[in-house]
Amino acid sequence: MMDTAPLFSVLIANYNNGRYLMEAVESVYAQSYSNWEIVIVDDGSTDNSKELYKKLDDDRRIHVHYNDKNMGCGYTKHQLVLHANGDYCGFLDPDDVILPDAIKVTMDALMKSQDTVLTFSRHYICDEHMNVMQESRKLVLNEGESYFEHRDYRAEVFAGFKKEAYLRTEGIDINAKTGGDDADLFFKLEEQGGIAILDDFTYKYRIHKGSMTADSDKNFYYNLIVRHNTCLRRGLPVEKFAFKDFKDYIQLKLNIQKSQNEQALSSKAYKLGKLILKPFSIFKRK
Repeated sequence: MMDTAPLFSVLIANYNNGRYLMEAVESVYAQSYSNWEIVIVDDGSTDNSKELYKKLDDDRRIHVHYNDKNMGCGYTKHQLVLHANGDYCGFLDPDDVILPDAIKVTMDALMKSQDTVLTFSRHYICDEHMNVMQESRKLVLNEGESYFEHRDYRAEVFAGFKKEAYLRTEGIDINAKTGGDDADLFFKLEEQGGIAILDDFTYKYRIHKGSMTADSDKNFYYNLIVRHNTCLRRGLPVEKFAFKDFKDYIQLKLNIQKSQNEQALSSKAYKLGKLILKPFSIFKRK
């Protein structure tokens, strides 16, 4: 019998994540929502990814496309949405997995209200072997506050969205880098409709050495560029948002450094080292 439920496109931008890719694919196979497709755009991988794609050739629900060369995450994610056949979409990183009801709860929220164009849910933060280390927070917006104004830089993963709303925007900036690509998508979609914030856990986020999100400073910088461009697009004062965010971030880094220095000065290792070097300081004064 033909599946009459709307098609959901799981979008995977892959670059050299062959060691994890099949886990991501298997997590889609395990979904309770059955009418899905997987769209993969390979961004010039040089590992074993192409060999893995051959194993997926027989499944007509999986579509693999290739960039001519490595183009970066903004360009690749932009291409992914263009290749999607579903009216509903969500990004899955190739080194992560989605939980069995991820598509179902996302679809329920998107279809519940015509105004809802984007969903956020919760996720587990895991080690390299997918052992859960902690739970993400649930995003809470104050009444009348937009996601952009909330200034919460923590990750929103497997955010579902309506493709028709996306197509009303300029799409993901092809020059966006990791840390800015998702924010660019979310801010643009927020301008098209409402966001449903779910308390459901839909995703397991893997922390590992090769993770693209490991450099927090770079990620913040790329996010800041997106926030600056969003101010210009919305006619908002840059100094109130992007510039203020930059100053606040620098102050936060200085506070952390100060705290670390204070901890170091009070540590046993520092006190022992000071005691050992004390005779040398006496000779130095002489």
